[in-house]
Amino acid sequence: MSYSLQHIANIIQSETKPADDRMVQYLLTDSRKLLFPDATLFFSIIGPRRDGHTFIAELYNRGLRSFVVAASFQEAASYPDASFLVVKNVLQALQDLAAFHRSQFHIPVIGITGSNGKTIVKEWLYQLLQSDHQIVRSPRSYNSQIGVPLSIWQLQSIHTLAIFEAGISEIGEMAALQQIIRPNIGIWTNLGAAHNEGFSNEREKALEKAKLFKDADLLIFYRDGIQPHCYPDTNDRALFKDTIRFFSWSRSEAADLQIINEQITDHETVITALYQQQKEQITIPFTDRISIDNAITCWATMLAQGYQSERIQQRMLLLQPVDMRMQLKKAVNNCYLLNDSYSNDIASLELALDFLVQQAGHNKMTVILSDILQTGIPDEQLYQMVLEKLNRRGVKRFIGIGPALSRYFNTLPAGTTQTQSGIPMISYYTSTADFLERESLNQFKDEYILLKGARVFSFERISQWLEQKVHQTVMEVNLTAMIHNLKAYQQFLKPTTKLMAMVKAFSYGSGSAEVARVLQFHKIDYLAVAYADEGVELRKAGISLPIMVMNVDEAGFDAMIQYDLEPEIYSFNIYRSFHSFLKNQGIREYPVHIKFNTGMNRLGFEIREADELAKELKQKGTMVVKSVLSHLAGSENPSLDAFTAQQVQAFLSACDQLNSQLNYSFIRHIANSAGIFRHPSYQFDMVRLGIGLYGVDSADTHQFALQPVATLKSTIAQIRTVAAGETVGYNRNGGVQQESRIATIRIGYADGYSRRFGNGIGQVIVRGQRAPVIGNVCMDMTMIDVTQIPGVMEGDEVEIFGKQLPIQELAKAAGTIPYEIMTSVSQRVKRVYVEE
Repeated sequence: MSYSLQHIANIIQSETKPADDRMVQYLLTDSRKLLFPDATLFFSIIGPRRDGHTFIAELYNRGLRSFVVAASFQEAASYPDASFLVVKNVLQALQDLAAFHRSQFHIPVIGITGSNGKTIVKEWLYQLLQSDHQIVRSPRSYNSQIGVPLSIWQLQSIHTLAIFEAGISEIGEMAALQQIIRPNIGIWTNLGAAHNEGFSNEREKALEKAKLFKDADLLIFYRDGIQPHCYPDTNDRALFKDTIRFFSWSRSEAADLQIINEQITDHETVITALYQQQKEQITIPFTDRISIDNAITCWATMLAQGYQSERIQQRMLLLQPVDMRMQLKKAVNNCYLLNDSYSNDIASLELALDFLVQQAGHNKMTVILSDILQTGIPDEQLYQMVLEKLNRRGVKRFIGIGPALSRYFNTLPAGTTQTQSGIPMISYYTSTADFLERESLNQFKDEYILLKGARVFSFERISQWLEQKVHQTVMEVNLTAMIHNLKAYQQFLKPTTKLMAMVKAFSYGSGSAEVARVLQFHKIDYLAVAYADEGVELRKAGISLPIMVMNVDEAGFDAMIQYDLEPEIYSFNIYRSFHSFLKNQGIREYPVHIKFNTGMNRLGFEIREADELAKELKQKGTMVVKSVLSHLAGSENPSLDAFTAQQVQAFLSACDQLNSQLNYSFIRHIANSAGIFRHPSYQFDMVRLGIGLYGVDSADTHQFALQPVATLKSTIAQIRTVAAGETVGYNRNGGVQQESRIATIRIGYADGYSRRFGNGIGQVIVRGQRAPVIGNVCMDMTMIDVTQIPGVMEGDEVEIFGKQLPIQELAKAAGTIPYEIMTSVSQRVKRVYVEE
């Protein structure tokens, strides 16, 4: 569905008329995701860190001609062919357009809110109801003030049911989302601690969430997940329509669906409840409490809409796990595999393609795609659209799997497949088995492969076929958590403050190129590495950001120049060596970073040397100073604040001495992760974000919620019963006092799990519980005591550190710091990158 630019101007009450009346099909808020310039309208939203108006020039040069701008934008004359729709508030204009679009549809709309569980409930309802409806739903977790309008924009005439999430973090946000979603069926999953900082108390947050349902006809909610003083059916009934129907479920109180028994086995849960004074029962293929709660919410939703018990029982058995994460893994023949095969629809395909482009850089891209099921769009139109999206993103090879794709390609005239699509290599197969039987791994080399398939096609077989075979210990790096941490720190920065991200030491063990690509995508200003060869690897991976090299020596000078790396100059010895090299190469004004020692006493010019250095820099002219920096020795420690202030004063003195003799300005930076929020007055022109980016609060202030980025996992290789009085491991150090179940896990000190964790010092997580290490840690194996944990089996996953066992605890137990734990994880441990 599309609108003319003139129609949109009227809807959003633009103060200006468009220069043309082209049709708009796509809305854009992120300049990096422009694909169809002729049919796209860009909303120049002003955020806390980025002003969308600054990307207009870039988008104009890429062919975009339609923009929504604020009245403060005064540069329209510089873009003669563009249409500028001027509004008072650009975000409000986006929301108004989405609200108008929603008003054109008269179908059931389910709106979901809650502190957690929103996305899983949405995806499971999609699985349960898709055979009855053409469903449109929020892509992944698009539930914000921007995400909701973009979700609503997907509504088309073919849809018969919509399911949208709404997430809020402060007062005043839900009213706007309610006007856009306007649900007639509401689901309130629970009311937890998330986003408490945006509300004065729990009741205030509950009242804000309840606003989503003010015009709903039906509201389903989990009574036990909401405190009694916040129950929607007994408090503040004036918030809702008089005719609203409430449907609740509970384990402990009277409710429409009263849970009376939950029988959990190894692989499934049988849930018994009272409904309309009759016993009802469902079986779900999950055993964890979160999944059980979400499944019961879906059960309640189907009952409230009149579904028969037998049909519900049949469909609940078929529920599939929802992995809301895209996984990037090392694959065969120097390839990377992006596995996003938990679902397959147009919206999630676009998100996966964007992540593929972000990670691939200049590398070749291949897409393996199954039939896209139950879209309501004719196959010819659907797959032409898919091929166009792939072509726009530069995909070089497309492999289609499924009967519908095979039929589509077979109907095309001979020899026109590649020319019509613009994709050089296209092949297709009727099934996954057909593909695996006819193809060889040798055809994949030095490329990034997106695997996207509906569950019925069993693409996990292709994933296993393509993955690089390594042992079962992996470090999972959550790129979404990393960006959350980045934004958490950015809250403390002035809009003008630049940010340098530390990706030295293999990004603290997390993987340099993969992390750097994400940071580049999010427009970080600078990267920093320890040695020139780390910078070279980033350049080879397609990273174009400025890169500062912290530890420079003469052996790396040639690589610095060849790969456009910027050295940190910290002594006259290294300065004069680099000067001689530049002079011999005929190079002038090469960008460098000058480091001063202000008390760390590690590297850096002394403050007394600043004047002499400035004179040489000015006289010789081989280098130009991009930045001046120093390193705080104790920014995280309140008892050292006076010393930190002394360091800053010394640093500013050195900057002043350089500035007095150089005829240009330079960037000043001294604040590290802890300094960003503990010492906001020391931000100056740029800050350096290191360990905090990876979810470790070095200041331990708990001032904001960082998310762990790295999770180290292994699996249980064997379980044995050891009799009382026997021992476990080398030197018989692990004594057993009673008959015990001892599990051997696939990780040892060669993987980075230190011998210091042996003999009860270390613990791991198995089935949500802690199991102590028993005996010495071996090179490749470690033994743990699982006697007190029921149901543990060989093959079970074990968390070494992550969300359940914070790396800070592990470091404390070993008498070290999180930096050492993270950087010690061996390169033989496979890294898996996930984006949620």
